[in-house]
Formats: sequence, structure tokens, C-alpha cells
Amino acid sequence: MPHSKKSTRFVVDAMLGSLARKLRIIGFDTEYYREGDDVGLMRLAKKDRRIILTSDVSLHTRALSAGLHSLFLTGKTDRSRVSVLLRSAKESGIPIVRGDSLCSICGSQLISIVPEALEGRLPSQVLLRHRVFLSCADCNKVYWKGSHWKRLRALERSFARRRTER
Repeated sequence: MPHSKKSTRFVVDAMLGSLARKLRIIGFDTEYYREGDDVGLMRLAKKDRRIILTSDVSLHTRALSAGLHSLFLTGKTDRSRVSVLLRSAKESGIPIVRGDSLCSICGSQLISIVPEALEGRLPSQVLLRHRVFLSCADCNKVYWKGSHWKRLRALERSFARRRTER
């Protein structure tokens, strides 16, 4: 999964899939561990030097006991979980560094693509309304600044504010 900036690496448990997708698009190398047990997740975190993000207190406690970095996330929304993530990381001395946006589905690099190359793949109204398009280098999912963009930007600004608070 090549990308230009070394971002903080996360592994997210099965209960936080929505957050995993958003973290990728915001610029974090995030593995979504949706199948398998806690031992497997902890093994992956250790092998790939990833920070565990979980809302499972048992997993969090076991991970800390095993000497792994783990952040226990509370909150009902991804926005509140990001707030907890940032606060907990700061308290734990864990640096949070964003990289380039990644595919929300597979975590691969996004590349610019001209609208003409997307004819037949997207509705013509989308192609007419938007100018900037990105495509996943691996799974070919296409992204553009649609209505969801404002919500993602709000999450992204949470990370930017943290940088200025240091």
C-alpha cells in the first residue's frame, strides 16, 4: 500500500467499520479487522506496528497488557469517536500523523482522473457538476467532492486543529 507520507497506522476492530473507512479517506493507513478473534487482531497490530482502535474494553485491556498501543473509543458517532481518539492519543503520547487520502474501501492510493475517462462509469450529471475526480489505483472506486464531502472535511479539520494545539 504505497503512499507518500508516513501516516499513523491503525487497526480497527469489527465494531468500528464506518470509522475505518473515514480514517482511510482522511489519510490514515487503516486496517479494518472485521473477521477473526482478538488474538489475531493483536498479532496484526504487533506485526505491522499499528495502533488498535476499539470500543471493546476487554480487547483494549488485553492489548495494553500485551504492551501494544490501544485506544479505547467511546461515543455513538464517528465524530465523537475521533474526538476521543485525539484526546486519548495526546494523553498517551501517541503521535497522530495524516498522510494522503486513501481509498475508503481497500486503503490503496488514490490518483487523479480526468472526467472524460469516467464517461459511462458515472451518471452524466455527476460528470457535469464536478471537476475533480480521484480513482483507486487497485479497486477502481471513483471519488468526487459530493454532498458527503462537507462531513468528511469536518472530521479532517479535527485532525488539523490537533496539530495547531500542540
